[in-house]
Amino acid sequence: MIGPDTHVRLARPSRDLAAAERFYVQGLGLSVLWRTTERVSGEHDLLMVGLPGGAWHFELAVDPERPVEPAPTVEDLFVLYLGEPVDEALVERLVAAGGRRVPAHNPYWDESGVTVLDPDGYGLVLCSRTWG
Repeated sequence: MIGPDTHVRLARPSRDLAAAERFYVQGLGLSVLWRTTERVSGEHDLLMVGLPGGAWHFELAVDPERPVEPAPTVEDLFVLYLGEPVDEALVERLVAAGGRRVPAHNPYWDESGVTVLDPDGYGLVLCSRTWG
């Protein structure tokens, strides 16, 4: 049933889909996989970002009629295992696209990477280690 090819969608609320898109697309380099193109009463506005053909994506959602305020904690992290030193130019792009570089709550992430908060306050960790 669940295997290595199972597609994963991580859904989060967002205050501002345009700001989230700048951070994840212009800053991080993901692609817009899908977005709502018109406001439909009773439905969420959605932005889905990821890598074309990948087995995961982010769904960022706004419900203008019943907004949910993002409530990230210091342990709500999206970790990317890069397998190489973090490129400072990438960090600078993320900050220019609305992110904020912060020290990690868990010092492990500072020892092997960089933490940047997205516009909604969720943590993105760029880890220099490999997975596995």
